[in-house]
Amino acid sequence: MKKRRRAAVVVLGDLGRSPRMQYHALSLACQTGLEVDIVAYGGSDPHRALLDNPSIHIHKMNQTFQWGFPKVLRLLMLPLKALIQFMTLLWFVCVKIPSPDVFIVQNPPSVPTLIVVKFASWLRRSAYVIDWHNFGYTLLGLSLGRNHVLVRIYHWFEMHYGRMAHGSLCVTKAMQHELAQNWGIRATVLYDQPPEFFRPATLHEKHELFCRLQKDINHPVGISDCITADDPGPANVVGMTEGPICKVASSPITCTSFTTQNNGNIYLNRNRPALIISSTSWTPDEDFSMLLEAAVMYDRRVAAILNEHDSTGNEEVWKHMSQGKEYLYPRLLFIITGKGPDREKYEQKIRKLHLKRVAFRTMWLSAEDYPLLLGSADLGVCLHTSSSGLDLPMKVVDMFGCGLPVCAVSYSCIKELVKVEKNGLLFASSSELADELLMLFKGFPDSCDALISLKNGALETGATAKWTTEWREHAMPLITRVIGE
Repeated sequence: MKKRRRAAVVVLGDLGRSPRMQYHALSLACQTGLEVDIVAYGGSDPHRALLDNPSIHIHKMNQTFQWGFPKVLRLLMLPLKALIQFMTLLWFVCVKIPSPDVFIVQNPPSVPTLIVVKFASWLRRSAYVIDWHNFGYTLLGLSLGRNHVLVRIYHWFEMHYGRMAHGSLCVTKAMQHELAQNWGIRATVLYDQPPEFFRPATLHEKHELFCRLQKDINHPVGISDCITADDPGPANVVGMTEGPICKVASSPITCTSFTTQNNGNIYLNRNRPALIISSTSWTPDEDFSMLLEAAVMYDRRVAAILNEHDSTGNEEVWKHMSQGKEYLYPRLLFIITGKGPDREKYEQKIRKLHLKRVAFRTMWLSAEDYPLLLGSADLGVCLHTSSSGLDLPMKVVDMFGCGLPVCAVSYSCIKELVKVEKNGLLFASSSELADELLMLFKGFPDSCDALISLKNGALETGATAKWTTEWREHAMPLITRVIGE
């Protein structure tokens, strides 16, 4: 039978929020020369590299079933949702797309995805590979409880159809061990690694980005805060030369000066806030309240430290230490990116905080701007804990690709990714996170040696590990083998 030279990537979710499957598609097209059909829901735009690649064809399913029901009825509607998803996905993978040599399917969700793709692989005589990101039954167990009858049924389906795959990939050694010991599934570890467009941003890129985001940055979650009240001014920039200033265009982070000596140099504001990024899906497996509590603790502890330096409580101590050349502790600007069900709930909590030295912004960024924001930040915070305890947060991988050090919640296998005191720190409570923020940002931006050391470690991690290399070494042999069988 003549080879069809095609692959199908199946995602029962928003393609724009499934970066690992986007990278699979790019590697299949660029590294194996296959034509790639992606079956997924629409929503967020995928990266431009997918849209511009002539060998990648995106087939968007319509999400005709939306959660518009009271919480008490949602359990009753689960079978109906699964049935609609089953019929829609069946049509796409069995009829709408050309027959592929191999299906690569994201798990979770497991039901009905694994059932449908297994049937399609039999019908179309294709190989069938599962990419295990996590376990679907553990995610369902977050809302229903691990011992619920639906969770046990889901677990059976996930294991049964998982064993039928011609090959499996997974994201950690811990998950590989679990699949082998308790599921009877042999999986190849394919660590998440950043693609080439995740890298540190240049000063020019930072300034352009913050100018584009100026409206969002200047729009507080609630009342005016320490960012909207700030005016950096021309005297507070790093590296600005002396001379008459005609015009200054500034953001809270960067500044462009037009003087008689230059035609528009870009500088970093010396009294800029420290920029901290946390990307989240706003779901129950990420306890965002831990970050809010840490922000409150930082705010209060800094106030107490400043009062020790100035018993009168003079706020000039906050602005200037050592004759205006050293800053004791900076303001913190947290930018929280992502979409999800709990976003509005936490935005309401943020509005009630009224912090003096910490500000929050929530936003959704394009696939092109997100790497630039990571590459422009000073620290990343990860609140991912994993429903199974066996997967790793891809957001941390992206941060390392941009040379961004990370403070991450500690759980069972996170040390496979975060090397403590080399490229990041771990915390188990909001108090520990607050301690780390105080330690890392003391003397910011010039004298924070611990933060600079972690940044160097993150840069080294990001420079030595890239997706194309990881995929070529671990995924390509598996794909080649199952296609040839």
